[in-house]
Amino acid sequence: MSSTPQSPAAKGSQSSGIPRVLVATTALLSFISFWRAAAIVLNDLASSAYYAGGEAEGYIGKAAPWFILAIMLFSYAVRAVYVESCSMFVRGGVYRAVKQSLGGSLAKFSVSALMFDYILTGPISGVAAGQYLAGLISDLLQYFHVSGPLSGGVVDFVSASFAIVVTLYFWWENTKGIPESSEKALHIMKLVTVMVVILIGWCSYTAFIRHSVLPPFPHPRNLRLSESALGWLAHSSLPHMFGIVAIFIALGHSVLAMSGEESLAQVYREIEHPKLPNLKKAGLVIFIYSLVFTSLVSFFAVMIIPDSVRQGYLENLIGGLAMSLAGPIYVRLIFHGFVVVVGTLILAGAVNTAIVGSNGVLNRVSEDGVLSSWFRQPHRKYGTSYRIINIVVALQVITIIISRGDVTFLANLYAFGVIWSFAMNGLAVLVLRYTKPGHRDFQVPLNFYVRGVQVPVGLILITLTLFLIAVTNLFTKPVATMAGGAFSILLYIVFTISERRARRAGAHVEMDQFNLEMEANLLPKRSAQSLEISWFP
Repeated sequence: MSSTPQSPAAKGSQSSGIPRVLVATTALLSFISFWRAAAIVLNDLASSAYYAGGEAEGYIGKAAPWFILAIMLFSYAVRAVYVESCSMFVRGGVYRAVKQSLGGSLAKFSVSALMFDYILTGPISGVAAGQYLAGLISDLLQYFHVSGPLSGGVVDFVSASFAIVVTLYFWWENTKGIPESSEKALHIMKLVTVMVVILIGWCSYTAFIRHSVLPPFPHPRNLRLSESALGWLAHSSLPHMFGIVAIFIALGHSVLAMSGEESLAQVYREIEHPKLPNLKKAGLVIFIYSLVFTSLVSFFAVMIIPDSVRQGYLENLIGGLAMSLAGPIYVRLIFHGFVVVVGTLILAGAVNTAIVGSNGVLNRVSEDGVLSSWFRQPHRKYGTSYRIINIVVALQVITIIISRGDVTFLANLYAFGVIWSFAMNGLAVLVLRYTKPGHRDFQVPLNFYVRGVQVPVGLILITLTLFLIAVTNLFTKPVATMAGGAFSILLYIVFTISERRARRAGAHVEMDQFNLEMEANLLPKRSAQSLEISWFP
């Protein structure tokens, strides 16, 4: 560990008359149950239900819910890869797995894609929350006959402004050292669950009395691939000649539905004993919840919202669903308000998760000597790695401004980081099966032996599918390909230069950075109950 004496803070504590004991260690963890771990991950993962279905339909048409369902089912297989990774490394995730299996160079590329994912998570969540807020304002203005619906430009402006305000709020909270509370995440998910139960019940009733029909089945002839959906393949005959190509294009536009899996690896070390069984339980809870919520929202939206109206609600899908249910308009407006409140909480939580996750990943990279320890220097007052937080939030705010409140633009960029971080993690775990064979507490199922050599069929199929989707997206999302590629290359260069400078400076030793406040006497004459204890993990 490395400490920095901070006399100003020490003086402040002396003047207050209360000694301050600063415990700065990752060893002191408050372990959590699998329910709380699932709640933390769902605060990130379930937020995609608010925008994934609408974004997919905007590209592939009314058959989108089936592909959202397919992605949600596939997410359980992807989660199994993360569980195997975590069973090998307590501090798991993409970076650690790739570094151990494929080396430092590919690890730096993988963490670059992951950082692109995290940096986009905040903006897309904040802007999506703003879209829902603007949609509610628009409906209220019409209901009270104040004006007509808000224009697209006004909605985007409100969305971008709201996203910037939320991002800056969590920047300040993280700079001060926001407490990581699984209790808050659990309370939010309880509120979300109330909304989900009401939504599913009301939608089922509405679909029943209106005799709604299911969306068209996921056959290539039912896909409506626009020129924007095809990207660089717009003038190619491949999507029309080979149905499987069209299917992978559709899956690529639906992959946002399973964003947030990396959070499972980040929360693993905080899960109580027995870790691995509890991790698997948390994964099952996450799977069932996200499967029901995200997929049913997409199905009900196509079944209930009229085609002529739904196109205006693609970036505000649950809001449009609330306003299209059977019942009095004032009751629907009240429920719409509830949807927006819940959505704001869970999407704002995803903004915070993005900052916390980015900070954690870059701290881990810095601890390995890839980034200079300058980035981890603690804040003089709060003891947090404020420089990393400042850089991440600055990039997020710039991204929001560039997007001008357009969720579709952000979703395209976001998909790049999501799918490539998944694919690299899958490849890393696959390689580790051969470079570090032996007992695993958990393995992705479907493993066979040929002449004493293990053939991990399940893991191979999952990794192959992820890479096929990732490569397809390179061609169908040209803006994301260029932006994500440029960002990854730039960050890779920064990592490489910083690592070489660190090597020239001398041997690197992993150390936690923290402030040390000098106190002559930790225990006052009065009762020890007066001690003020501050803990910065």
